[in-house]
Amino acid sequence: MSPVQTMRAMIFEQAGKPLALQQRPVPEPRAGEVQLGVHACAVCRTDLHVVDGELPNPKLPLIVGHEIVGCVTRLGDGVRGLRVGDRVGVPWLGWTCGECPFCRAGNENLCDRARFTGYTIDGGYAEFTVADARFCVPIPESYTDVAAAPLLCAGLIGYRSLVRAGDGRRLGIYGFGGAAHIIAQVAVHQRRRVYAFTRPGDREAQQFALGLGAAWAGGSDERPPEELDAAIIFAPVGALVPAALAAVRKGGIVVCGGIHMSDIPSFPYELLWGERTICSVANLTRRDAEEFIRIAPKVPVHTATQTFRLEQANDALDQLRGGKLQGAAVLEIGGTP
Repeated sequence: MSPVQTMRAMIFEQAGKPLALQQRPVPEPRAGEVQLGVHACAVCRTDLHVVDGELPNPKLPLIVGHEIVGCVTRLGDGVRGLRVGDRVGVPWLGWTCGECPFCRAGNENLCDRARFTGYTIDGGYAEFTVADARFCVPIPESYTDVAAAPLLCAGLIGYRSLVRAGDGRRLGIYGFGGAAHIIAQVAVHQRRRVYAFTRPGDREAQQFALGLGAAWAGGSDERPPEELDAAIIFAPVGALVPAALAAVRKGGIVVCGGIHMSDIPSFPYELLWGERTICSVANLTRRDAEEFIRIAPKVPVHTATQTFRLEQANDALDQLRGGKLQGAAVLEIGGTP
């Protein structure tokens, strides 16, 4: 039995309605799962898409949150490789079938039966959670719980987007928030020139980007001082796609890194011509997690965070929605600060 029987959790029940702080039974791990005492959970833009009703068919009622850091408190039957007390992270991809053509080809991020933490299975805006042990990620000792939490989605999706962008040296990043501030550091470490695009007139965000090593920072309505080899779009704004296409050279690529985006407006074929490419990044794989968690301490990646208590989750979401955060919001729930 768990040492406690109930926990505090922020519950999502209906789109457009604030999360509600409730007492819930502590979840028990099933075969292959671990129970975690949640120490920290970062607040992701995907959480906003869930609570604002922009992603269809969430599990209801739902505990949101998929950038979870915690310690193992119980093991389900058959778990191997983890022990009680181990500190791990839980990312967005929470389960895959392992049998479909996508899984067999190493593309488990495209599994049609995949389950997602904080969307189709309960997540980390709570004092305890359970997770499939196979999808838990070891956390490097050099990171505190709060500092590590944004690595688990902003970092992982950002890293997958960076890989999809190829080896081009001149990289544009549109939307300078949680994912961008992490991946900009990796790109600078790789000796790329980073061009940061923020909301027009957001001088504070532009100075933040320059402080992380960006070669240039300006509004998303501006053109960079030179053609880009590639661009990554993290902001969920479809109008940025033709803007990015106009900024990349012939043969360049525009990577859409979000799970949701507003409609892309029509644009002249001339912007796409010249073998420019548009692609999306869907979810992540365990291999992405393994690679990025090895790379992050070597850079080293520093995460800019603003902490909130569990019961302040709605405030954190509101600040993210309003573009008032630099870096990532993190719910500090337990464990080390």
